[in-house]
Amino acid sequence: MIVGRTKRPRNVDAPRAAAILYGDWGTSKAYVLGLAFAVAGYSSFWLIVAMCLLMALVGVNYMAICRHYPNGGGVYASVRHRSEVISILGAYLLIADYIVTAALSALSAFQYLGWPRPELLAGVAVLFIGAINYFGPKHSGGLAFLISIPTVIVVVLLGCFVLPHLGDAVRNLHPVHGSWLQNWNGFVSIVLALSGVEAIANATGVMKLNRGSTDENPNVSHTSTRAILWVMTEVCIFTALLGLGMHALYGLQVKGENVIAPGGAGVRDYMLKYMGQVFVGGFLGPAAGTIAGICVSVVFGVLLLSAVNTAIVDLIAISFLMAKDRELPKVFERLNLFGVPNLGLIVATVIPAALVVAVKDVAGLADLYAVGVVGAIATNLGASATDFKLDLVKWERALMFGTFLIMTAIEISLFIDKPNARLFALITIAIGLVMHGLASERATKRRAAEATQAPSSSNQFSGFANFPNSIEMSGTPMLCAVRGIGRTLDFALNEAKETDRPLYLLFVREQPVMAPGDRKRKWMEDDEAKAIFEYAKGKADGIRVLPCYAVSDSAADTIVDIAATVGASHLIVGAPQRNLLVNLLRGNIITNISAILPEEIHFLVYA
Repeated sequence: MIVGRTKRPRNVDAPRAAAILYGDWGTSKAYVLGLAFAVAGYSSFWLIVAMCLLMALVGVNYMAICRHYPNGGGVYASVRHRSEVISILGAYLLIADYIVTAALSALSAFQYLGWPRPELLAGVAVLFIGAINYFGPKHSGGLAFLISIPTVIVVVLLGCFVLPHLGDAVRNLHPVHGSWLQNWNGFVSIVLALSGVEAIANATGVMKLNRGSTDENPNVSHTSTRAILWVMTEVCIFTALLGLGMHALYGLQVKGENVIAPGGAGVRDYMLKYMGQVFVGGFLGPAAGTIAGICVSVVFGVLLLSAVNTAIVDLIAISFLMAKDRELPKVFERLNLFGVPNLGLIVATVIPAALVVAVKDVAGLADLYAVGVVGAIATNLGASATDFKLDLVKWERALMFGTFLIMTAIEISLFIDKPNARLFALITIAIGLVMHGLASERATKRRAAEATQAPSSSNQFSGFANFPNSIEMSGTPMLCAVRGIGRTLDFALNEAKETDRPLYLLFVREQPVMAPGDRKRKWMEDDEAKAIFEYAKGKADGIRVLPCYAVSDSAADTIVDIAATVGASHLIVGAPQRNLLVNLLRGNIITNISAILPEEIHFLVYA
C-alpha cells in the first residue's frame, strides 16, 4: 500500500502574497477615512496617523511570526502548541472577525457602487460568492494580484491629485479636542485595518521557500517579509496622505454618525469616491470628476468583493481544521464532491449574509468587527512573545510584548465601550464552546465504543493481502487516477493486462485545507476509496495492482508527484464530466496536470 504524502506546492511568491494581504489591508481605506471623520471631524487626521503607526507596528511583529511559523502562523496554529484552550478562544475571535469582514466588505462595496438597498444587494452577493465556493476554492493569489494592480494605480493617482491641496488641508486641520479618554475611544473605534495580517500568516504554508531551505527545514522569510513590507508601506503612507487630503474638502459636517457633504449627500461610507469627484473634477472639470468617481467605485467595489471571497474561504478552512482537531463536531468535516465541507460553507455564507441585512450600516458592522480581529492578533502576539522556544532576538520579543499590551488595552476598551461588539464576541465564543463540548463528548463516546469492539477487529478486512502482487510483470508501470468505479478504471485494468504492466491505482481525497493527521489517514477509513480498491481486487485477474491513497488540497500536483515517484510511463485519468460553468469556477484538472507533468510520462485521458 502506497500512501501519498505530497504537500500543497509552495508556489505563492512575494507579489501574490502581497496581493492576498492587500485585499484586506488595502480595502480599509475605502471605509476607515469616512468613519474617522465621523468620529473626530477636521481633527481626524491625528487618529488616522495613530492607526497607521499601529498597523506598522503590527506588521513588523508579523514579519517575525511568519519567519518562525513557515507552515502557518495564524492564531489557531501558532498558539495551539502552547495551550489548546487559548488557541480555541483565538480561533473563535478570528471566526468572528471573518464573519464581520465578509459582511462589512460586501456592504462597503455596494455603498461605493451607489446602488439602492445596498444591504440587500450585499447579502445576495455574499450568498452568490458562497455558492461559487461550493465548487471549491480556486487558487486566488493570481486573481488577487490582478485586482490589486488597478487599485494601487487608482490610489496613487488619487494621491497625486490630493498633493496640490495639502496646504488647504493643513490650514483646515484642527488639533485634537476633548479628554484623553475621548480621543482614545475615538482611536479604538477606527482600528479596522488589521485582520489581513492574520490571513498572510496563515498562508506561510504555501509561500515559496528561501533559497537553500527545504520542506524539512522550511523558511519563507524572504517571501513573507517583502509582502508585508510592501503592503504596509503603501497602506500606511497613502492612508495617512489621503486622510490628510480629506481635510481639504470644505463644508463637510458631522450629523449623528454620518458625514454630510455640501448639497446634502452623506459621504461617510464612500469618502474616496467623493474625494475623486472633487479633486479630479476641480482640476480637469466636472466630467473628469464624475469619471474619477466611477473608477474609484468600480475598483474598490471589486476589491471589496474579493475580500468577501477571501473571508468565506478562510472561514471554511478554519472550521474544517478545527473539526479535524475535534474542536468542532465531525459533521464539519464532511466534504461534497468538490472537496468542500458543506456545513462549513453554509455557516460561512449564511451568517455574514444575515448579519449584513440585519445591521445595514457600515459603522454598526465596524463596531462588531474590531473585537474579533484585535482579540485574535493580541492572542497571537502574546503567545508568541512569551514562547521562549522561539528564537526571537531581544528587541523583537520586547516589541512584540509591547504591541500585545497595546492590543490588549484596545480589546478591553472595545469590550467596555461597545456593548454590541461585546455581545457578538461572547455569543460567538459561547456557540463555539458548546460545539467544542459536543465534539469532545462525541469523541469520548467513540473511543469507548472502539474499546469495546477492539477484540473483534482482528477479523476485519485490513489490506490487500489477496491481491496477486507476487506476479512478475515485464513492462514499466502505469498509474491510473480515479474518483469512482467506472469505465476509466476498467480501461486501465484491461490496458495493464494487454501490455503486461503493473498498475498503480491512485485515489486522491481532495479537501481545501490539510490537518496534520490527514497525511497519516489510510484508505480503510475512506468508504469511496475502499469500494474502488475492493472492486479492482475483484477484477485484477492476474494483474499486479498496487493501491495508492493520498489526501491533498491540490489533486493535480499530488497525481503528478506520485506518477513521477513510482516511475510510471503512462498516466491515465478520466475526462471530466463537469459542464462548462463548473470547469470555469473549479478549474480543469486535465489542464492543470498537463501543465506540470514531466514530458517522459505519457498522458492518456479516457473519454
